[in-house]
Amino acid sequence: MPSEKILEQKKAVVAELSDRLKNSVAGVIVNYKGITVAEDTKLRKELREAGVKYTVVKNTLLKRACEEVGLDGLTPVLEDTTAIATSAEDYVAAARILCGFAEKNKKFEVKSGYLDGEVIDMDKIIGLSKLPSREVLLANVLGAFQAPIASFARAVQAIVDKQEAPAEAAAE
Repeated sequence: MPSEKILEQKKAVVAELSDRLKNSVAGVIVNYKGITVAEDTKLRKELREAGVKYTVVKNTLLKRACEEVGLDGLTPVLEDTTAIATSAEDYVAAARILCGFAEKNKKFEVKSGYLDGEVIDMDKIIGLSKLPSREVLLANVLGAFQAPIASFARAVQAIVDKQEAPAEAAAE
């Protein structure tokens, strides 16, 4: 039987994981077995820069946290080595980075994920990974809004130019 101190530490870890799962919009669970320290360091740096929190966790502790927040659908994949990446704001960052990493490193495997408190299948995770970043999507939307306005401005300028040309010819 573990000591009270160890039990309290484990309860604290489960509580922190539960809170993290509740307060994130998306998360991805991976099997990181077989990657080098250099690859792991590079992956962690990329995730950190994207605002994604990535940690290695014990399966039993993550299982308890998932059960507490209603993500029971994640528990069947909690085997072997497990790490979880969660994002509090960006829906696609974790999936995009981890799926891209998994394509380059065949030993690295994306196991499962969730979105807005619902477990999603691998097809949805792959679909999320193919979406552009939030900044690119916003730029596309702004470009779509700007295009009609710019066309209208060019049309008005062409009308003004046509009216000025006869006036200048008459003045000469």
